[in-house]
Amino acid sequence: MASPSTQKWALAAGCALMVTWGVNFAITKVVLAELGVWPFLFVRFLAMPLAGFALLVAITRRHFPGTWPRRGDLARFAAAGLIGHTAHVSLVMWGIDLSTAFSSSLVLTSSPLWTLLILALLGTEKLHRRQLAGTLLAFAGIVVFLSDKFVRGLAQAGAGDLVLLLAASLFSLYTVVSKPLVERYGPLNVMCYTLLFGAPPLVLATLPAFLDAPLAAVPAGVWFGVFWAVAVSSFLGWIVWAWVNSVRGLARSAPLQYLMPPIAGVVAWLTLGETFTGLKLAGAAAALAGIAWAQFGARTPTPPDAA
Repeated sequence: MASPSTQKWALAAGCALMVTWGVNFAITKVVLAELGVWPFLFVRFLAMPLAGFALLVAITRRHFPGTWPRRGDLARFAAAGLIGHTAHVSLVMWGIDLSTAFSSSLVLTSSPLWTLLILALLGTEKLHRRQLAGTLLAFAGIVVFLSDKFVRGLAQAGAGDLVLLLAASLFSLYTVVSKPLVERYGPLNVMCYTLLFGAPPLVLATLPAFLDAPLAAVPAGVWFGVFWAVAVSSFLGWIVWAWVNSVRGLARSAPLQYLMPPIAGVVAWLTLGETFTGLKLAGAAAALAGIAWAQFGARTPTPPDAA
């Protein structure tokens, strides 16, 4: 089990990552509106493997051949890559493009509930009752956030939100599948070799759209947004998230994702002009209360058991 000091650093890193991901929703909306979903996916999945393996080679140098996964782990790497990168990320981009920045962040924060459900079914982590209660309270806040949409019926809820709900479940499945790999190989190795399996299908599928895109007309500010979304939010973000999960355990780190909606909401209000009712603010308060209960309500921390 990690030392108390490492646990604190992991919590701080997780909170900082939630700020980064919260800001990224508004940035991604602008990028997708200017560049398009498929050209952006091509850039993302071409750049991330190249950057990842460049960093891995720079760190390991002569020992780089030893980073190749063991034969018994190849199937898990392939599954994690196809679930976490090919399926999850493409659905997230599609959903964000169809929905709003604020709603996107809200729906994607349902992934901790999926994580807890998967963990409960597999029996891989012991869940404290207060953690479960806090997570449910936070999710209830999210339901209040979206109530103005769903009160009009499922058909009016928005295709983007439903796509993002599926993406959230896939992210939880990726987190559970990849955790044993992170413990054995480290976050950077896992990101690189899951991308090795997950990136090629999307690069091939999105190449025609990238070649047809009017790239010369894309403003410089949008290209900076692409850099932020790919290099900062995705490349560094996935490495940090894997490390946070390996230190704190999935059950204790998953509720951190509830920090994203308030951050995304404030940024969307300031930059995109999105507005929120008092009911949505009440939902935010409930979500934050659930986060606090899930993170700090347990008398003794839950050990990050191996999956």
